[in-house]
Amino acid sequence: MIAHLRGKLLAKTPHNVIIEAAGVGYEVAISIPTYTGLPNEGAEVSLHIYTHVREDALALFGFADPAEKRLFEKLFSVSGIGPKLALTVLSGLSTERLVAAIRGQDHAMLTRIPGIGKKTAERVVLELKDKLEEMGPTAIPGVPAPIAEDVISALVNLGYQRPAALKALEAALARNPEANSNFEHLFRATMAAMR
Repeated sequence: MIAHLRGKLLAKTPHNVIIEAAGVGYEVAISIPTYTGLPNEGAEVSLHIYTHVREDALALFGFADPAEKRLFEKLFSVSGIGPKLALTVLSGLSTERLVAAIRGQDHAMLTRIPGIGKKTAERVVLELKDKLEEMGPTAIPGVPAPIAEDVISALVNLGYQRPAALKALEAALARNPEANSNFEHLFRATMAAMR
């Protein structure tokens, strides 16, 4: 399986690119967010690749960001969503907004994406809402993302719901801004805010 491609960008459109690697031109389907981050044609480019194999086709899907690739794989795992629709979904919303919409069970936001109807949006939320904990760092101003994510993850492992843990983390920082210095201080302050 092809998992990564690095080479010369021969051609690009909002939907696909052709990358020359070791003398071979690979056509790769891409999302709009990946397209916007591409350099000019002729420059070197590097993409994370998902290889989709069917009995009648071999298709490559490329992503500039590994988090976008992981989200693509999760969307593709939902019954009724194929790789092209998963790519359309990623083109319709940024990774952060899509994860927030799924976690927040925002069906209306999801149905704004072409190809996603009410039933599909409900299925996406139902099948993915509890499977996105590792998707994207938790963005809390003033706290390094890995520390914030570790605190949230620890609280979820203790049985707290992710939204409640996030609220407690924000409350802890509002009360004690110096707690952001390391995991232990932030975790203790957040546990105190959970009470």
